[in-house]
Amino acid sequence: MVLLIDTNVLLDYLLIRQPQFNDSARVISACQKGIITGYIAFHSLSILWYTLRKKSDSERRQFLLQLTSFLRIASASHEKVVDAIQQVTFPDFEDCLQEKCAMEINADFIVTNNTKDFTSSKIHAVTPTEMLELFFKLKTELHQFPQLP
Repeated sequence: MVLLIDTNVLLDYLLIRQPQFNDSARVISACQKGIITGYIAFHSLSILWYTLRKKSDSERRQFLLQLTSFLRIASASHEKVVDAIQQVTFPDFEDCLQEKCAMEINADFIVTNNTKDFTSSKIHAVTPTEMLELFFKLKTELHQFPQLP
């Protein structure tokens, strides 16, 4: 399963924002363990850098390096970014960039705590809680079938 992790999920994890922290942390942990293939949009890195501005440059670099050790970086082409700029159906330009990055990696889902801004997305957006429910349901269903020889 391939997921694009939205910036707000990473911020919930980083800033221990409740009530989303626990499920956001569980999704990130599943990516860290390699159970799920996780991606971060290229532009999310600069948002995280800015959010961590009270920390030293060294601490911020260490955090981003740690994050990118298990989350791959998704990007969008010039054409996709220009298309995102022109998308009036997305109320939030940054969310539209998330969708463009998710499309580039053929993500199964965008994991976000702001699904209402992804109603126009071609990639289905789910909350961390919904993602965990979907993942465990799929895992359970797969184990219900007999193993092939």
